[in-house]
Amino acid sequence: MDTTVGQPFSSAKEDQPPKEGPVAKGIETQTAKIPSDVFLWAALASMATSATLKGFGKNHSALFVGQWAAPFLLLGLYNKLVKIAGHDGEDDGGRTTDTE
Repeated sequence: MDTTVGQPFSSAKEDQPPKEGPVAKGIETQTAKIPSDVFLWAALASMATSATLKGFGKNHSALFVGQWAAPFLLLGLYNKLVKIAGHDGEDDGGRTTDTE
């Protein structure tokens, strides 16, 4: 059995990176239209709402709403990546400058 150490596995498809599907492109096009501030404010609002609910003794509701902050921030990161990278780097893909 002849194996070469140090050579990476290669295939015919390695030359071309995987492409995004039409659903992903549609989502990226729509999310790129949303200002990044929206996600930051949504995360801050969920934290403030959670603190308010905790103050009123609604502990379960406070935990539920407080856990929304992380997904909002992750969506904001996704939004920013879509604006910077576009889809597949093949076109602008809704790429905009975030000056708002």
